Amino acid sequence: MAFDNVYDDARRAEAYARLEFPGTYYLAYRDLPSILSELVQGTRAIDFGCGAGRSTRFLREHGFTATGVDTAPDMIREAGEIDPAGDYRLVEDGDLGRFKQGAYDLVLSAFTFDNIPTAETKVANLRALKGLLRPGGTMINLVSSPDIYVHEWASFTTRDFPENRNAQTGDRVRIVMTDVEDQRPVEDVLWTDEAYRDVYKRAGLEWVAMYEPLAKESEPYAWVSETKIAPWVIYVLRRPG
Repeated sequence: MAFDNVYDDARRAEAYARLEFPGTYYLAYRDLPSILSELVQGTRAIDFGCGAGRSTRFLREHGFTATGVDTAPDMIREAGEIDPAGDYRLVEDGDLGRFKQGAYDLVLSAFTFDNIPTAETKVANLRALKGLLRPGGTMINLVSSPDIYVHEWASFTTRDFPENRNAQTGDRVRIVMTDVEDQRPVEDVLWTDEAYRDVYKRAGLEWVAMYEPLAKESEPYAWVSETKIAPWVIYVLRRPG
């Protein structure tokens, strides 16, 4: 069954262009600086699935020379308008062949794999990204936990989608982001930890670490489930060598 990329949409791109790191999204990025400092050597980075460029800008702010790539023209256009000095490139069908193999220290993928539908397609993308890394280079894959689709959050609601509770690996799930004007549901692909570990192994990536960030009561947000249930999973992987 075909799976449309809901982010390849001009209206959604415009809404996301104004989104930085509010609420639940704060937890996705809060721990990345320490992870990058501890586990990444070198500063040349690819931001795979950069969208409107917030992750690319985040990497630059933390000392990386970062190139953002995406398959959605509207997202790349928004990224370039927000950050004219940035390096943002449109890739057709995720084709990374134009980039130099083995030339990058880091690949960051923030939420992109939430929208890649099958194990075969995930493995193909992971292998292509592994090829861009130098031997010993690091990939950080930031994804949505399956729990995000069955609870309420500071920045998301799933109450209108009870069918999410019956979803299995590879099934479509829906969620609404409450921090943007575009309140249309986002359709993602549910993928479990076990399933991710399998595709990483098949792609030839070495396991380094996994983080599941929880919120702290002292943080300045009106947390809902975040202090007890992690909405995100951060996987750290490495190209052997």
